[in-house]
Amino acid sequence: MKTRLTHKDIEIGICRLWKKIQPEKYDKIYPIPRGGYYGGILLSQILRLPLEVEKEKITDKTLIFDDLIDSGRTLSEYSQDKAVLCVKNGLMDKVTYYAYEEEGNDWLVFPDEKETDIESHLIRILQYIGEDPTREGLKHTPARICKSWDRLFCGYNQKPEEVLLTNFADGSCDEMVILKDVEFYSTCEHHFLPFTGKVSIGYIPNGKVVGISKLARLVDIYARRLQIQERMTGQIADDIMKHVNSKGCMVVCDAQHLCMTSRGVEKQQSKMITSAIRGVFLEKEVRDEFLSLIK
Repeated sequence: MKTRLTHKDIEIGICRLWKKIQPEKYDKIYPIPRGGYYGGILLSQILRLPLEVEKEKITDKTLIFDDLIDSGRTLSEYSQDKAVLCVKNGLMDKVTYYAYEEEGNDWLVFPDEKETDIESHLIRILQYIGEDPTREGLKHTPARICKSWDRLFCGYNQKPEEVLLTNFADGSCDEMVILKDVEFYSTCEHHFLPFTGKVSIGYIPNGKVVGISKLARLVDIYARRLQIQERMTGQIADDIMKHVNSKGCMVVCDAQHLCMTSRGVEKQQSKMITSAIRGVFLEKEVRDEFLSLIK
């Protein structure tokens, strides 16, 4: 989810922040380009500290200002313990107040930030690998990548509990229900390369059955995120147990990973198989029945 901040949001945060700072400890403020500019100027006016715009002139008495908590690169790069951050309506000292004032994983868009800022980073990546981002074939590639991410990572915008709400008491049974060979496409969080395969799901109802297409949607919700196969398999099983209230379930995932076939050990035919076993499927007889039916 994207949240666009207003200048008023930043001003409110600055007013909250300055009370937490001891201005006598600093002689100037260095705002991190570009995100720290607007808030840094406001903070400079409130604390009556001059702005420093040259990185080379940073000293131990310089208050380094950044706009939000994200990767932690500010502290790593500047080796300072006083970077201050803005998150929605709150600003805080990164070391002393390392916490979000409002929970959530929203992508924060600051007042002077444009969507094309992401594309500019992708242009730099193209340059890094040795390409010319201005040539005809690559001219619109950054925009296309951003658009493709809306689909590849749409799982972050969906909630499994809402998908699994569609269930039926009428027609419920005590026998095993199986959805076999659900295709999925996911992205390895370690190398940002795709892995693809199939998932088979079995569960034993406990008074209600879930709409079968919802099981396929559940697979997509977790696949369309940065993932590792082991975790994704367990997440699918856990949600079936939690939201379908089944007597037990088993999930088997069979996938091929490009991070293993196109780089690293480069084993072209290798596949990875993972399983998650819950409830009555821990019993050998039940588990064996499921495995025989998905062969």
